[in-house]
Amino acid sequence: MQNNYYSIYPCINIYKRPITSSKISSQIIYGEKFKVLRKTKNFLKIKTSYDRYTGYIKDKNFIKKFKATHKVKSLKTRIYKSNNFLPFSSEVEILKEKKNYIMFKKNKWIKKKDITHINKKEKNFAKIINLYLNCKYKWGGKTHNGIDCSALIQIFYKFNKRFFPRDTVDQIKYKKGNKTKKKFQLGDIIYWKGHVAVCINSKKLIHAYGPEKKVIIMPINETIKRIERTANLKVKKICKI
Repeated sequence: MQNNYYSIYPCINIYKRPITSSKISSQIIYGEKFKVLRKTKNFLKIKTSYDRYTGYIKDKNFIKKFKATHKVKSLKTRIYKSNNFLPFSSEVEILKEKKNYIMFKKNKWIKKKDITHINKKEKNFAKIINLYLNCKYKWGGKTHNGIDCSALIQIFYKFNKRFFPRDTVDQIKYKKGNKTKKKFQLGDIIYWKGHVAVCINSKKLIHAYGPEKKVIIMPINETIKRIERTANLKVKKICKI
């Protein structure tokens, strides 16, 4: 079974095992493409096309044909005629336009100002990552409802259609860098075992930080000392975003 599908749901959990009590390892958002590897009872084992991430999702109705024309540029955009939202970087197809709204699915509308062309690039990583400031920390999360540290970095690359691994263990291997640095700069990514943060200037960083339960801006040196003191972890690598 090697079929390609697209998600037509705002957010779907990817589980480590084919059971809902299993740990959530990641998520799929609206418009994401994935390949079904096999079916297991009420679950599908899948591999995402963007970052080649594997796991299990609940078996639902998905579509095979989809051509995105635009993507969401706001942290979230309300879906009118429903109580739900599309998260940042969701990919949509404009089916109909009416005044300040577009229809992306039958009888489902969002505001035109919340989307941009599918090929639009955003070089300012801070503009994207700062959207998530104060969002809840959630292991495996990728949206305004909760996001983890590695997804916070990956979302910048995904929006710009550039490959970047999902988990910190793979991100560290993918990026070239050094273990130490005397002076930090805008765009420096700091990796620990199982954690990552990015510098927004020479003094401060932003990260989805479990102990604070949210995406937060903190002093760089204070954070490095705190993580070493509380988690016994030293910086593994420093590289550029």
